[in-house]
Amino acid sequence: QVQLVESGGGLVQPGGSLRLSCAASGLTFRLYPMAWYRRALGKQRELVAGVTRESSTNYASSVKGRFTISRDNAKNMVYLQMNSLKPEDTAVYSCAARAGSTLQPNPTEYRYWGQGTQVTVSS
Repeated sequence: QVQLVESGGGLVQPGGSLRLSCAASGLTFRLYPMAWYRRALGKQRELVAGVTRESSTNYASSVKGRFTISRDNAKNMVYLQMNSLKPEDTAVYSCAARAGSTLQPNPTEYRYWGQGTQVTVSS
């Protein structure tokens, strides 16, 4: 069975950094485009960043230049390095895997989801 397990969330001060990790199992990881989504309290789920099977990346405009997504197919891992964090980055962050060849912005396009990890940016 497919599992995506996130880790690395926590409480950080504004301007700080966190690195989120997502460990995948039960799927041929290298074939799946991967994405990080977030959902803040009272808001809709938002695509933060995505990485294709070929490791091309894209980002939401709100995080471009601050966040970096990467994948390690040998370890079945996807990462989200978050720098210069702001209070508005506070959310539950989830990784997702899409059974297709391309990234898509619509979360319904993603078949597998992790349980999420809380990121709180506050002084």
